[in-house]
Amino acid sequence: MTVNMDDSHIVSVAQIRLFLEKSALVNFKGVSRKEKYQWIENTMNRFGYLKLGRNDKGIIRNYIIQMTGFSPAQAGRLIKKKKKTGKVLASSTKRNSFPIKYTPEDIARLVDTDNAHSRLSGKATKEILVREFEKFKKKDYERLSKISVSHIYNLRVKKQYTSASLTYTKTQATNVQIGERRKPDNGGEPGYVRVDSVHQGDLNGIKGVYHINVVDEVTQWEVIGCTEKITEQYLEILLEELIEQFPYKIINFHSDNGGEYINKTVAKLLNKLVIDQTKSRSGRCNDNALVECKNGAVIRKHMGRSHISQKHAKPINKFYKEYFNPYLNYHRPSCYPTISFADNGKRKKIYDVCMIPYEKFKSLENAARYLRHGITFEILDAIAYEKSDNEYAALMQKKKKEMFNNLSK
Repeated sequence: MTVNMDDSHIVSVAQIRLFLEKSALVNFKGVSRKEKYQWIENTMNRFGYLKLGRNDKGIIRNYIIQMTGFSPAQAGRLIKKKKKTGKVLASSTKRNSFPIKYTPEDIARLVDTDNAHSRLSGKATKEILVREFEKFKKKDYERLSKISVSHIYNLRVKKQYTSASLTYTKTQATNVQIGERRKPDNGGEPGYVRVDSVHQGDLNGIKGVYHINVVDEVTQWEVIGCTEKITEQYLEILLEELIEQFPYKIINFHSDNGGEYINKTVAKLLNKLVIDQTKSRSGRCNDNALVECKNGAVIRKHMGRSHISQKHAKPINKFYKEYFNPYLNYHRPSCYPTISFADNGKRKKIYDVCMIPYEKFKSLENAARYLRHGITFEILDAIAYEKSDNEYAALMQKKKKEMFNNLSK
């Protein structure tokens, strides 16, 4: 929209002050720079700017800024020019500019060179350009032979280069829209689980089995499974089986950003089970620390680090389900932190409480409300108290030994 800068009806500084108050959010712009400059000169003359007091000069200055759209610095320079020369005129002095050294033909030759060599480093490209001129006597490469390595990269971002180059830039990171990147807030309720994978070593380039470790953040209820591979096809079935081994409803499923868990298959499974999915934040190594500690203290301690062939995944998974997971949750104590805060707000954890995960779960207020449909404490008590902790641990060790003996055969 064109604005004619006709303000002849404004004849006093008081009217300008009122105008600025009413039009504080309006930005007026003239048709051209010449018109703006002429209007500024006329306005300063009309109100006798040089004879005004400090406050009134400030009002006129703000009026000029408001009407022209100039920045305060630019308006100040024009007012200073009016004081010095009596006129507000555009400067006729040409700005200094650097001459263009490398022509479009030079850029085209750089494109041909990079396309022929699949875009080498700047230093290697410079060597080729020098050789083209000095070794092979191609005069067209004379200017390019003197180019600096850093300026090669400057030419490579020019539109002429990018439109003709056949080489590729680095792969850009993509934001996978699966799972929310945040640390879950359990609010003291069970059902917020952390999951991680443990690989059982390579042998002659052949992968071993994978252990999938799922740990509840509040109760430290731990369920472990074993699979041949961590592809979507294998994990979909195993994860559903592991989730069903928890006696209470799972609310949140948290993992790192690995592709084995951040994929459409796992997202579909969790959506079907109405489980919220989150993933670790960048640079926050503690987001999944609980399950990573359990990887070493439980899985590595009992399964070791030696290679185990993928064909043994099923018997290991059976041992986990029938003996090892019940041992972990009904007979193996875990330590739980008491959290306190110092005067400066720093959080401090003291692991002074040691309980069996099942007992920890039962100690929660109104714990029965978290149980899955068809599960009661009477059923769980029968499992927990059928054998003593030492008796069940001895049974688990016996079955583990039998399993490893069968695997070795």
